[in-house]
Amino acid sequence: MVMFLFLVVALAVVVAAVTLAVVGGGDKGPLPEAGPERLVDHLPPDRPVSRADVDGLRFPLAARGYRMADVDDALGRLGAELAERDARIADLESALAGARAAAAHLSMDKPVPHREDERP
Repeated sequence: MVMFLFLVVALAVVVAAVTLAVVGGGDKGPLPEAGPERLVDHLPPDRPVSRADVDGLRFPLAARGYRMADVDDALGRLGAELAERDARIADLESALAGARAAAAHLSMDKPVPHREDERP
């Protein structure tokens, strides 16, 4: 029974000491505020995002996973660049189809030489 009371008192002393240290007891003051982790390797703002940029992207951990703002910013940037690339690909495919149609139209308009017109 004495051992049980000793352990309860020791536990109470440890809890009180930790509480005082966190709340600000003593002459040292409270614990300093911890700043939130921020995304260190941002996506490059001055050039398009490459595969290596996406592979190297690492989000800092937060209390319940990743910081939503950092993930939302990165996904928004990637989505905008993919939409821009899709539009550029569609424009280039349209231009290619137009060029092929014009080439086919020109080849149909050219007169084909007849065998009679050819000279040996």
